[in-house]
Amino acid sequence: METVETAGPAPAAVIVAIDGPSGTGKSSTSKAVAAQLGLSYLDTGAQYRAITWWMVSNGIELADPSAIAAVAGKPEIISGTDPLAPTITVDGTDVAAPIRTTEVTSKVSAVSAVPEVRARITELQRSIAASAEKGIVVEGRDIGTTVLPDADLKIFLTASPEARAARRSGELKGADVAATREALIKRDTADSSRKTSPLAKAEDAVEVDTTELTLQQVIECVVTLVEEKRAAK
Repeated sequence: METVETAGPAPAAVIVAIDGPSGTGKSSTSKAVAAQLGLSYLDTGAQYRAITWWMVSNGIELADPSAIAAVAGKPEIISGTDPLAPTITVDGTDVAAPIRTTEVTSKVSAVSAVPEVRARITELQRSIAASAEKGIVVEGRDIGTTVLPDADLKIFLTASPEARAARRSGELKGADVAATREALIKRDTADSSRKTSPLAKAEDAVEVDTTELTLQQVIECVVTLVEEKRAAK
């Protein structure tokens, strides 16, 4: 008689928050972990870049927080959550490339510091996380502390400024490492000192220092942490 194999129970859905400053490997790690474990993926920084790109494109006065606040609800930002092919559109326009320009990068801290912008984007992020049936890896700077304080697992990636600058300048194809390091420290200071949802490590986050680790080692470490959390649910 033919035996029918039944699949075991599906892994528990987990919400994973990965925070940390630029150049610690957040994006590469988050995408790889989500792909390996069949989870959705959300780059929250891309959403702040997208709303910044929209502000720049529409000539909003970025030195005036009230001008930014007045239009924070206007752009429609849609994030695709496939870790193998994440997408982001603003009002139907694919902005995956233009949001990575130096112009947007230099202005994103000012825009993201405006409370109305953070409230708008946080609400969007929470709705995406809530609708991820199999679970999701959400990466950013205030996910474990503000956006998803009840996340099943919180990870805070760190690395020395030198290691982060070397990685980031490698990504930026030959950028000056010293200048990149200076820009990263400046961005960290702005993000850590802002009044609304600053960059900070959640009290219950697991800290992973990636300075001496390869990307693959970081991915393996995070995958292990997620699998342990799934097994405990």
